[in-house]
Amino acid sequence: MFDRNMMVQEILLREQVRKAIRITYQKLNEEKRAMLEQEQQLRKIIRRLIAESAKGGAPETPHRSTGINVLEDLLRKIVPILEDDFKQLTTDAEQRDSYRSHIVNAVQNALAPEMAINDDPAASADGSPARPDEVNEDVDVTVGDDAEEPADSDMFIDVRDNSAAEELSPEEEFAQGADPESDKTGRNVAMRSFKKVEKALVDAYAVLDNEEDRQLFYDYLLTNLKLYFDKFDEELQGDLDEPSTPEYEQEVSDIAAAETDAGGEAAVDLGGGEEDLGGVDLS
Repeated sequence: MFDRNMMVQEILLREQVRKAIRITYQKLNEEKRAMLEQEQQLRKIIRRLIAESAKGGAPETPHRSTGINVLEDLLRKIVPILEDDFKQLTTDAEQRDSYRSHIVNAVQNALAPEMAINDDPAASADGSPARPDEVNEDVDVTVGDDAEEPADSDMFIDVRDNSAAEELSPEEEFAQGADPESDKTGRNVAMRSFKKVEKALVDAYAVLDNEEDRQLFYDYLLTNLKLYFDKFDEELQGDLDEPSTPEYEQEVSDIAAAETDAGGEAAVDLGGGEEDLGGVDLS
């Protein structure tokens, strides 16, 4: 009887485990379906944006969100600029990967002050905290052996010039937050590109005051940039030809001509006249 009870309990336990696994898989499948639906909707928007950008006109039906409408107008201005510069990077994929990562990083850095101002209404125009109406002038100063070291004190004002040791080059300042090991050519071209689009980008975001509009604008901007870069890379891969040289082309031509000979023998010019390859059939 004891063994039978143990068997029944084991069967019930296994059934519970199977049920838990089924529920887990069901939840995962539901999440995947939701993500696929969102991706399909986003791709529809991207395709519409690309089609409208090619037409050069405004969308026939505005989006329900002002943030998306402002973003569409911005993308029409900046996407052609980014595409032209991105497609100049044909040496290797590392240059293009560096370009796109630096552009996305620069967009985040450029909008961070604006987002901080919106998140903190008390902040001033330059992003610093607003000046309080009253300042507490009661200051406690500790002197003697219990006094803190100047550099450790909150009251210490360092007036020494430390800028020389911490000064960054324009390229290094632009790349703050990005991978320091990424390709420098991609970084430099991205810096040049961003200078062309930065004002339009910041001005477009600054127009928005509604929190939902700002969030949609920001999220869809980053997503659109990444999708456009994917599209540019695919188009570029289809347009790129394998690098060649005049010497290589001449060699191919010589071999092709030799293969047409009746004997199938080829003569290769090594700089010292023609050398018979011993009747090796190259066909």
